[in-house]
Amino acid sequence: MKSQQSLINKSDKIYVAGHRGMAGSAIYRALNKAGYSHLFTSTRAELNLLDEAAVQAWFELNKPNVVVVAAAKVGGILANNNFPADFILENLKIQTNLIETAWRHGVRRLLFLGSSCIYPKFAEQPIKEEALLSGPLETTNQWYAIAKIAGIKLCEALRKQYGFDAISLMPTNLYGPGDNYHPSHSHVIAALLRRFYEAKQSNAKRVTCWGSGLPRREFLHVDDLAAAAVFCLENWNPSNIDSPKNRNGEPLHYLNVGSGTDLTIKELAQLIAHTVGFKGLIEWDSSKPDGTMRKLLDGSQLQNLGWNASISLTEGLSGVVANLPTVLAPEN
Repeated sequence: MKSQQSLINKSDKIYVAGHRGMAGSAIYRALNKAGYSHLFTSTRAELNLLDEAAVQAWFELNKPNVVVVAAAKVGGILANNNFPADFILENLKIQTNLIETAWRHGVRRLLFLGSSCIYPKFAEQPIKEEALLSGPLETTNQWYAIAKIAGIKLCEALRKQYGFDAISLMPTNLYGPGDNYHPSHSHVIAALLRRFYEAKQSNAKRVTCWGSGLPRREFLHVDDLAAAAVFCLENWNPSNIDSPKNRNGEPLHYLNVGSGTDLTIKELAQLIAHTVGFKGLIEWDSSKPDGTMRKLLDGSQLQNLGWNASISLTEGLSGVVANLPTVLAPEN
């Protein structure tokens, strides 16, 4: 249920950390479209988020009222496996510097973006928020997941001890404008889009995909995530009596954000091949890891607040494919 009055104001100075990333850029666009004109950003050259002193100096100078923490080091299975120390160290530093500094400088509201990979590998499906810390993580992305869990718990601890108004959202697998199409460091949709698009361009007869194709995944267009972020900044106060609760009746400080539907990776590959126009064979290399066999979020808590995803996977992929010639041009 929406609040009677928005919890953020059009006059607020809002800092979107990570505005060049897929999620951050979408949230920036959504805030701007909603009439929030006092938006602050910083490039890596302007502010190194790994440098605590630099972050403190930036906050002292710019004095934001609202902060969105969308900055993170992200990557797919291969990147997480190859650079575990980088993923845990950099993400811990980035989020701690931003969250603690925001609290110490009197920021009124903060939104932290987590990830669905925080949940146990064998969590009951669809995954409810209460599943957090109830079992072992998927080993291929545990380093990133542990950092994100620490961020969620830091926000919760600061709220509990000091009344800091920090909320967190756990998006499912994202795709859309601003995605990373690196040949080996991208997530599944971007990796498959690139592979099938290049196969179509080169008239290849076959495309080989990783794993068995049997795992099921849920996908959310990044513009839907951005809409959810603005909705929660404006309407979700965990302290309200009608705010989402866990099964013990305790307030939730983090909410899932998903589309509510999933499909197999094999079905996804076929959909992408069809959307791109690739008509060759699709083969599967079962020697490569599958990762978690299923990961579907229970988004009912956010839906009960009044928000639902609006962009179907078919519609979203069509929009992305239309821009691939520009995104994958040689100069990029």
